Amino acid sequence: MSFYTRHIFFCNNLRRDNKQCCSQYNAKKMYRYAKDKCRQDKILGKDNIGVSESRCLGRCEYGPVAVVYPDNVWYKYIDEEDIDDIITKHLLEGEIVQRLQIK
Repeated sequence: MSFYTRHIFFCNNLRRDNKQCCSQYNAKKMYRYAKDKCRQDKILGKDNIGVSESRCLGRCEYGPVAVVYPDNVWYKYIDEEDIDDIITKHLLEGEIVQRLQIK
C-alpha cells in the first residue's frame, strides 16, 4: 500500500549555466503555495496527498513543471489558479487537468 494516495513533485532546480529552468518561474513559491494549501485543507500526509520539491526533473523546456505519482502525469503551470486546479481535479478527484498536461 502507498503512503500517499497521490504525490506531486515540483521541480525547483536552478541551473548555473543561465539556461531555462523552473526556478526562474517562481517554482519555489508555487511549491510552497501547494504545500500550505494542502496543509490548510487538511489533505496533506499519510493516506492523503504528498507535496514535495525536487531538483531537476529533466523537463526544463516546459518550465515550471510538476509530476504526479503514481499516475506519472506531468504538468506545466503558471499561477495559483493552475495549482488549485491540479490539487482539486487531479490530486483529490483523479481527473487529469488536460489544459496543463505535458504530453
